[in-house]
Formats: sequence, C-alpha cells, structure tokens
Amino acid sequence: MALGMHAQQQQHRLQARTANRRTAAAPLRPAQPANAAASRSRAQRGLRLRVMAQAPPFTGGTDTKPDGAVATATHSAAPAAAARSTRSPYGKAILLQGFAWDSWQKGGGNWYGRVQAAIPELAALQVSHVWLPPPSRSVSKEGYLPGQLYDLDSEYGTKEQLTQLCAALKAAGISPMADIVINHRCADEQVDGVYNNFLDEIDHAGKSIDWGRWAITADDPHFNGEGNPDTGDDFGAAPDLDHANPELRAALVDWLKHLKTEVGFTGWRFDYARGYAARFIAEYVDKTVGKDVLNVGEYWTEAQWQGEHLDFNQDGARQVLCNWLDQSNGRSAAFDFPTKSLLQEACRHTQYNRLRDERGKAPGLVGWWPAKAVTFIENHDTGSTQQHWPFPSEYVGTGYAYLLTHPGIPTIFWDHVFEWGEPLRQEITALAQLRQRVGLHSESKLEILAAEPDMYVARVAEKVTVKLGPRCDMGDLLPKEDDGWKFVMSGKDWAVWEKTN
Repeated sequence: MALGMHAQQQQHRLQARTANRRTAAAPLRPAQPANAAASRSRAQRGLRLRVMAQAPPFTGGTDTKPDGAVATATHSAAPAAAARSTRSPYGKAILLQGFAWDSWQKGGGNWYGRVQAAIPELAALQVSHVWLPPPSRSVSKEGYLPGQLYDLDSEYGTKEQLTQLCAALKAAGISPMADIVINHRCADEQVDGVYNNFLDEIDHAGKSIDWGRWAITADDPHFNGEGNPDTGDDFGAAPDLDHANPELRAALVDWLKHLKTEVGFTGWRFDYARGYAARFIAEYVDKTVGKDVLNVGEYWTEAQWQGEHLDFNQDGARQVLCNWLDQSNGRSAAFDFPTKSLLQEACRHTQYNRLRDERGKAPGLVGWWPAKAVTFIENHDTGSTQQHWPFPSEYVGTGYAYLLTHPGIPTIFWDHVFEWGEPLRQEITALAQLRQRVGLHSESKLEILAAEPDMYVARVAEKVTVKLGPRCDMGDLLPKEDDGWKFVMSGKDWAVWEKTN
C-alpha cells in the first residue's frame, strides 16, 4: 500500500516532530530572546511564541466579541467573569482522556473494547465526556500522522469496534469526543520525489479527499505546496493543509459529519490547534456538532520565565489562549497549559503562593475565562510513557484535589485511574463524586483564602474548602463543624471539607 512506502520517510519526520512538540516540554523551558525576523517554521521556532499584544482577558459574552478588540488593549482592565451572565451548557463536565501514548499496544488490537469494558468505572468517576484517540489509520501508530481519513481501522481497533464503543458510551450518558488531526495529513503518492498527492480509497458520502498539491500550504518548507500561505505554525512531519481553501474545508466538514452520524462522536478535540487560524474552528463546529457541546483545542502556550525560574505571572500565556478562544468565536474550550505549569511548580517546590494572581484570582486560564478552561495535570504528551513534561508523581493526588474542586472543566488522565493503583483511583473517584454531589461547575465562585509558600486554602461555591501544602496548622481557616463543615478526605499535602447545611 502507498502508505507503507510513505512510512519510512514520515517516520523520520515524526522523529523531528517528537523532538519539537512532544519532547521539548516547551512550557517549562526558559524563553530565548525573540527574533522578529524568525520564520514561522516550527523547525526553527519550536514552540516559541512571542505575545504581540498584552490584552486583557475576554470581556464580552459567552460566544462573541467585537473584532480587533484585543489588539490594542492593556491588562489594566479587570477580568470580567462576573459580567458573563450565561452559564455554559457543559459547565458540569468532567472529561476523561480515554487513552495514553502506548494504548495502541495495550489493547491487543481492540483498545476500544477495553474502554467499553471500563464504562462502569467511568460512571463511578462521574465522567461526562471521554476523549478518544485519533480514529483514522495513521503512519504513526499512535494516530497523529493520519492518511486516509475515512479508513477507520487503526491500531486502536476497527470502525465497527469504535462505533460500538461510541454507542455504549452514549447509552451510559457519556459523550465520546474524537481527537481530530486536521492541521496536516500524510500523502499517498510522490510528485517530484515528495509525498504530496493524496488519494481517496474508502467509499463515503460527501466531497472527495483525493487532493493534490493545491491542498498544501504554499509556504510549507518540505512538501512543495501550491495552496494559500499557512494561517498558523508549520508542522514539519507532514504536509500542512490549506484551511483557507473552501473546497478543503468543505471536505473536512463532510468527514466530521461522517464521524458524527456514522460513528457516533458528539464533539471534537482539535490536535495542534496553533497550526491553523482559530476562525476555522468556528466553521467546523457550527457545521457539525454545534456550539452547545464541549469541544477543546490543544493550543500549546509559552510560559514566562525569570532566568531559570518559572515566573509567577503567566498573563502572557493565558492571554494567548484568550485570544485564540476569542478568534474561534467561543466555539471551543482550550486546555489550560498555564494552570498545569504553575500547579506542578507549586507542588514540586512548595510554592503554593503561585496559585493566586495579583488580583486574587486563579493564575491560569481558569482565572480569566473559566467556562472555556479545560484543566489537566497530565496527558499522553506530557506524561504516559513519554514523560516529556510530567507532573511530579508524588503530588498527582494533590493536583487532582485542585482540579476537581476548582472552576474550569477538569480532565482525568486514563493512566492515573487504571494504571497507577487502587489508592489513587479511589482518591480521584471520591473527588469527582464530591464535585458532582455539591454541584460544582466551570464557573463556580472561587475565594482564595490563603496562598502562602507552604499552604493554599480556597473556598469554592461556599460548599467546598480545599487545603494544599504541607502546613498542618490552618489557624482560623480550619473549617469548623459548628459552622456546618464536614471533613471529607485527605492525601499527601491536601485535604477537603464539604458544607453540609
């Protein structure tokens, strides 16, 4: 098969991709001086991102904002979370990443069946959404170098097994989300010694994906594209698709509709969302699943540093995410990379004073736009068998105590529940059940009562109090039974109380 011949060349490019994206752990690398003349090529820039405008957080409604409003503003404006009166339709969501980097190996050819067998455990976790791996056959076995998009027989299982899993999840009240890799696509045939001709060998309704060089961005440095200039960052391992071409977008919309109607997916996780303009996200969402379902974009952001130390102020990184959310017209949430970077540094170095910004709010995206902040401590890139930017293992429980009691949309990682042992599974399950029991949601009121190096205390929705850090003496901040507080659970450097009246 053509993809078999393609594999060797693409595996070399995959190694370059891994060096840049997966292994660089960019949010934890000290920033280098910006070079205004630098190319957008990812091979040159890695994950470096200069913040061109230091604008305030989103101040409009849930889904819209006037064009250009962030271009010249400054951070002097106060965050306007209170001004947004509409609650997100997926505000009570708990997302599970339903795979790890090596899951294709562990499923015995049917990882989908393993996830389906775990649905009772997912129900106990109070999970509302499960993010599943890229569904198409791929040059890389993990799924991130797709070729024939409609070929849904992958290393994770067959199309039939995937369809059965989606049906079983929905029957259990859980929404299946597909990992959508549409920034790039591996070609099937060479033109002038370069793989840049795409075939369409699987029968399907809708527009053909039998594409030529016109489908590749003109400034792709490797694949001799003839399309429009790239609207995002270059991806070195495979041809960058020209999302500015309406014919290509229409074909992608048809494919997404196929995943929804023929397979059963209800939402999308957009891989490498920084590779194309955010405005296209709105079109893909509106024409397929609609704006009232959970979609999430993987937009890696660069952290700010003071020498070798992570800066306490990550306004630049979270502003980049707010800009992306704004430009996508609010049609997608975004993974909260600033919260991960600050939370794991706080735990690792006993610097829990990192967890309150200068305005008294949470310091990540969740402090500015909680309805769109998908919080996480680990995923298949950062942890798993790759271990490129792992959360300190001894504090994973502490991390979940923060995520599952705070605003935002918390994400649980598969390995932490199914690979790390029963004690951690019980902690995560109990925290998730507490979140749902007391009705916490993405926009719950957060009061940070203390943020000191060895102790962080927060009250959420006046229903939950959480303490992080090694200090045992909470003084007057200790929740009292006489005030209706009941101790619920604790772990290494964390404890949680619930208001019972």
